Amino acid sequence: MAAQESIYNLLPRLQEKPVKPPRYISTFSQSVKLEREQNKAQCKTMGPAKVAVPSPKNFLKKHSKEPTFPAREKEQESKKLPALSVPRRTDRPVMGIQSKKNFIKTNAVAAIKGLPKKPQHIYVDRRQGDKYLLDTSGLVPKYMKKKDYGVTPKYVIRRSEEMKKAQEEYENYVLEHLKKNAMKQLSDEERKCLLQGLKKNWEKVYHEFQHLSVEIDTMRKKLHKEKLELQMKQLEHDIDVIEKHKVIYIANE
Repeated sequence: MAAQESIYNLLPRLQEKPVKPPRYISTFSQSVKLEREQNKAQCKTMGPAKVAVPSPKNFLKKHSKEPTFPAREKEQESKKLPALSVPRRTDRPVMGIQSKKNFIKTNAVAAIKGLPKKPQHIYVDRRQGDKYLLDTSGLVPKYMKKKDYGVTPKYVIRRSEEMKKAQEEYENYVLEHLKKNAMKQLSDEERKCLLQGLKKNWEKVYHEFQHLSVEIDTMRKKLHKEKLELQMKQLEHDIDVIEKHKVIYIANE
C-alpha cells in the first residue's frame, strides 16, 4: 500500500484512452436491399397509374342521397277541439297558405346587390394552426386611422412656447447682468501710475527687509522676515503681469 503523500504522485501520468471496436456491419445488407426492392408493392401510396373517368350521365341529382320513407296512410279526421285546447299529436297544420311577400325573390335580390362578406383578420402563432383574431390582439396600428394622427398636441405647443419665453427672459437677464458688471479698461496713464505705485511699495518692503538683523534668533524675527518675503514676491508678480500686458481690464464692483 502506497502512502497518500508521495513524490511519485507529483509526476504527471498519461491517461490511456480506451480503443473503440469497429462498427458492426452486416454481411447481408446488400441482399436485404435487393429483396426489399423486389417485394415492394407498386402503386401503394400514389394509387393506380390510370383512373377510370366517370361518365357525365352519372351526375349527382338533387335529394338523391336523402332517405326515402314509405307513404303514410290517411288518418281519420279527428273531431274539432275547442280553440284553447292543446292540439293532438296526430293533427297536421293547414298547408298552402302563402303570404303577400315573396321571400325567394327578395332573398335573391339581396344576395345579388349585397356586398361580399369580408374575411376575418386572423393570425396563426403556432405550427399546429391555432388562430386568433388580429383586431383585438393589439398588433394592428389603429391609431393611424385617427383624425388627429400626426398633429402636434395642443399641450406640447403650449409647453414649447412657455419654454421659449423662459429662455428669452433668461437671456435678457444675463445680458443686463453682463452690462452692469462690464469690465473697465485702464488707460495708459492709469496703468503707468499703478505700475509706479507697485514699484514704490516694493522698494519700501525691500528697504525694510534690508534693515533686518543678520542673526535671526527669535520666532518673531523669523515670522517678520517670512512676511516681508511674501509681500515682495506678490509685488514682483503683479509688476511682471502689468508690464507684460498693455491692455488691462478691471471689473466694476
